[in-house]
Amino acid sequence: MPSDCPARPIDAQAIKVACSNCNLRELCMPVGLSPEELERVDGVVAARIKVKRGSRLFRSGEPFKALFAIRTGFFKTCVAAADGRDQVTGFQMAGEIIGLDGIVSDRHACDAVALEDAEVCVMPFERIGELAREVGALQHHVHRIMSREIVREHGVMLLLGGMRADERLAAFLLNLMQRLHARGFSRSELVLRMTREEIGSYLGLKLETVSRTFSKFAGDGVIEVRQRHLRILDPAALHRIVDQQPGHR
Repeated sequence: MPSDCPARPIDAQAIKVACSNCNLRELCMPVGLSPEELERVDGVVAARIKVKRGSRLFRSGEPFKALFAIRTGFFKTCVAAADGRDQVTGFQMAGEIIGLDGIVSDRHACDAVALEDAEVCVMPFERIGELAREVGALQHHVHRIMSREIVREHGVMLLLGGMRADERLAAFLLNLMQRLHARGFSRSELVLRMTREEIGSYLGLKLETVSRTFSKFAGDGVIEVRQRHLRILDPAALHRIVDQQPGHR
């Protein structure tokens, strides 16, 4: 069971949460299932739990038992760096799956911390494996999710490789906007759930560099920032900054 966020008691009827009635179903569950298959996939969800802001959904080293579909809220994953500070390894939002890090060794390799009050659907991995063998679409979907995470990690490696600070931040903002837009949010406005220090940790940049780059983007008329509210005024400019990379020319 997750670390800092004990589940509220849920009766058996409430646990039958019906992914078929969830507005995020097409983002975290397979499409094109028959009614019978969809009902069986509904049964994968063992519970819904609420996670308070700042609480951990799971900790590094804990036994891996389940994947979590984020229903509402925002998370960061992090590991302890050599100097004792948290190194941010990713940000996850509603409609995404979290917990895949535990599949390899049967233990979680990072902490998952809620950046705001959140709710997740608990999907026991053993049950997913059993059902995936019976419902081919589910197995394919799990493989797609895992592949997407591999591609995303590869993208982070590129970010931390040869990109300058402005290129890293521009790529981060474009990726964030694309993911939010896929979930029905605005393609130009968002509230940054993470701090600039957390963004810097993720991008391999110092806090001062992140703040300076945000200010430069704002001064150039590329973005507008009011505390954590961010509006992209010139998305083409962000694309041009990223496209300066040799691999994009």
